[in-house]
Amino acid sequence: MYRGNVERRFKGPKAWGVAMLALGFAFLAQPAAHAATLDLMTASINDVQAAYATGKLTSEMVTQAYLARIAAYDDQGPGINAVIMVNPNAIAEAKARDAERAAGKVRGPLHGIPILVKDNYDTHDMPTTAGSQLLKGSIPAEDAFVVKKLRDAGAVIVAKVNMNEFAGSGGMVNGARDPAVIRVGRAPAGFSSLGLQTHNPHDLSRVPSSSSGGTGASVAAAYGQFGLGTDTGGSVRGPSSANGIVGLKTSYGLVSRAGIVPLALSLDTAGPMARNVSDLAIALSVMAGPDPKDPTTKMGAGKVEKDYTKFLKTGSLKGARIGIARDFMGADAGTDRVTADAIIKLRQLGAVIVDPVKFPEHLMSARGPIYELLVNSEFKAQITDYLKTLKPGFPKTYDEIVKLANDPATNYTSPQKAYALKYSQARALELTDPSYLALRDQMLPAFKAGVEAVFAANKLDAIFYPTNSTPANQIEEPPAPAGTGSPGSPGNLVNESWLPEIVVPAGMTYSGDLPVTISFLGTAFSEAKLIGYAYDFEQATKAIRLPKHTPALSSDVINY
Repeated sequence: MYRGNVERRFKGPKAWGVAMLALGFAFLAQPAAHAATLDLMTASINDVQAAYATGKLTSEMVTQAYLARIAAYDDQGPGINAVIMVNPNAIAEAKARDAERAAGKVRGPLHGIPILVKDNYDTHDMPTTAGSQLLKGSIPAEDAFVVKKLRDAGAVIVAKVNMNEFAGSGGMVNGARDPAVIRVGRAPAGFSSLGLQTHNPHDLSRVPSSSSGGTGASVAAAYGQFGLGTDTGGSVRGPSSANGIVGLKTSYGLVSRAGIVPLALSLDTAGPMARNVSDLAIALSVMAGPDPKDPTTKMGAGKVEKDYTKFLKTGSLKGARIGIARDFMGADAGTDRVTADAIIKLRQLGAVIVDPVKFPEHLMSARGPIYELLVNSEFKAQITDYLKTLKPGFPKTYDEIVKLANDPATNYTSPQKAYALKYSQARALELTDPSYLALRDQMLPAFKAGVEAVFAANKLDAIFYPTNSTPANQIEEPPAPAGTGSPGSPGNLVNESWLPEIVVPAGMTYSGDLPVTISFLGTAFSEAKLIGYAYDFEQATKAIRLPKHTPALSSDVINY
């Protein structure tokens, strides 16, 4: 049932997807008996729910239309390869939600809404692999906490989507200074040994960015209404930027990570990715909140909003003090042009601009080494804890993962990852090591306080910058040695300070082919304010663009 393997696809799901496409066209192309239409390319969740409320549009119809896009563009046509597995029960689940609605039961704003799930979220009825062929076929005992909340709210899972294997940094050569080590041990962004390479729907020669790249590409290509990502060092924000969509790296402790394959629990966060801020706010309203299985969610007590849609207001930026972080500019003229235009727009919308704002050099230089030591050490221990929960027949320890990946008999499809896993294994500290404990218990709190001091010293509501200083890289582009190249983005600085960051489309590069996004970084648990700022900017600019390689289909406009 997987849609990606060493042969790129099994025949079953491909044939099934094509059949769904044919069925979708046959079903949706009947002569319209009503004047009303729904256009998937522009429809928000609120638009879909308004159409459902008429009793003439069904979740089955919308789910069919999204499946038609997957069939047309993931296997066929441009071959985006973002989907690792289509949910074989998607239509049945949509029909069940329709039956509930017909009986007068509507669970909430996500009732009957098709969504996409990154393949490191546990699903009790579909395998969860973290992109690794070594976990192919592993079906967890239960849903991740967030997945269960979304299902209980009525969402329909359309597909599990590809990701950087083990979230990219789970087995990494980050920190290496030898170009040969970097070349041998760094797979392209968006690649996994199970799903293989996901392509950016704006430019097929480019990556979809880091570990949530499958979610970013599939949301941009409109395979579902919104998707789930995870972020430990930039993996919601990078793919949101590269694919030109909205994304939220949540405050540490806002959303439960229980049932998500861990990377480093001192930094891991989960968050929504969508094509508009309104959908993101609706998703977050369901996802956020306490979970006894994730003690960090106690940090959000009294700070979680029940309904983040209350903050979708134009005028939100008026009077807000926004600091401009120019350290993350200057690497690409097209990105800088869009960013400059965005700053002008902030002024027009009434924001008070504080320019420039700088992060202290000691924080900027420390963030990489902190990330590398922390992630290497925690991943080795925490992935072992996760593996021990799996059914018989799968690796039970990190060391077993390393051994199997480097065994020629395994026919492992990612030699770069095999090398990186072994490289990381040799550098991981035990979680009882005094150096690790000092980092986790003393350096991280001090780092967080240092970033918060930037907000306090400048009396800021948010800090603004281009999410990425350059557009998406070429898939075949050789990696640069660490510490060189463009100024990048705050990335792991944000994770190490446990703060939220929201990403919003702002424009396109000079060629018009690649998206540019901007970010608002806020203080802890300030998602409500950030959503307001992002919505205000989005409504004033309307900058999102449908990728040219996944254009509208006739079945995207549903007559009802």
